[in-house]
Amino acid sequence: MIRAIKGTRDILPPASAVWNRVEAVAREVFRTFNYHEIRTPIFEETSLFARGVGEDTDIVGKEMYTWEDRDGTSLTLRPEATASVMRAYIEHRLDQIPGVKKLYYIGPMFRRERPQKGRYRQFFQIGAEAIGSDSPIIDAEVIELVVEILKRSGVTDFHLLLNSVGDANCRPAYIALLKETLAGVASQMCDDCQRRAVTNPLRVLDCKVEADQPVIDALPSIHDHLDDACRAHFTAVRAHLDNRGIPYTVRPRMVRGLDYYMRTTFEITHGALGSQNSVLGGGRYDGLAEAIGSKVPAPGIGFSIGEDRLVMSVGENTEPVVDVFLAPLGDAAELHAGGLAAELRAAGISVERSVDRKLKRALEVANKMGARYALILGDNEIAAGTYLLKNMASGEQTPLARAQLAAHIQNN
Repeated sequence: MIRAIKGTRDILPPASAVWNRVEAVAREVFRTFNYHEIRTPIFEETSLFARGVGEDTDIVGKEMYTWEDRDGTSLTLRPEATASVMRAYIEHRLDQIPGVKKLYYIGPMFRRERPQKGRYRQFFQIGAEAIGSDSPIIDAEVIELVVEILKRSGVTDFHLLLNSVGDANCRPAYIALLKETLAGVASQMCDDCQRRAVTNPLRVLDCKVEADQPVIDALPSIHDHLDDACRAHFTAVRAHLDNRGIPYTVRPRMVRGLDYYMRTTFEITHGALGSQNSVLGGGRYDGLAEAIGSKVPAPGIGFSIGEDRLVMSVGENTEPVVDVFLAPLGDAAELHAGGLAAELRAAGISVERSVDRKLKRALEVANKMGARYALILGDNEIAAGTYLLKNMASGEQTPLARAQLAAHIQNN
């Protein structure tokens, strides 16, 4: 028997209803913040991610699905979407359109990492990018948007972690100091940290290995090395969040896993996810456009929500997906049921109908489907123009005329 590939999964009903609900919530929040959807290809030239994400990141070094096309071009399934969105922004000259470009996406990403709870090799992200401004006001608004999506999705007890990782002016000196400090202690750390201490010292701060934490806690803090501009920017972001009543915790050791991040970085965690508890992350990437070949600066900030992990935080409990289950009894009732089903569906009511004429069996199916109501159709009901609508939770049966059905179902 052929099974799904390791690290992938099928999202089946009724769990898929939760996914649809979360995506609908996100789309509505994006609309109220004036974000518009962008859809990019699921594969790009490999160089886009190598230059944008960073050749020394785990994503590029270990996790990408890459192959050579027939013409020799190296192609890669997208491991994240920010680089693709920026590529589209540059290619289609969106910088010529006045104002901040606010774009969102919902779709699959691909990384060959070790499958674990809430992490898959094909996973889904809900994300957004605000491109064209370096204002701290935009940073705070993006974080506010994220918090609103979580709240409206039904996620509670989440924690916002905030940091600034400096910029191209002040971060190089800090990284040099970090590299120098790590040279004396890296041998005490895990294999990944020993490698990163040489290739990408900032990523050592993101290590989750418990035994390494005392060493990491003793490393220099980037907050002691921010220049005046970065310090002022971070202070302003915090002031705007405070003004909006959005609580956060400053984490000087928190960095993002991609090289393009600078200044504001943030992450939201949730206890329901266990040790790997991050629901989403994001930050500012003012130098990304230049890194992938643009001659025109395009400062921006964005985030990506791991939709798989968001659904886990929400919980996969679903409400009944069928409003009415029609149970026709006899030839005439079966024909009648077709027109009645069409009428109810046109009113926005979900309808399923039985293919079994035995009432007891039909009601068993309705119960297993989680239908709210069963509508019993027999010759007598059709002749009288009155139907018995059974509430599947209480067992109560209500006689209703056809003209009353839709309103009763919608209002109860």
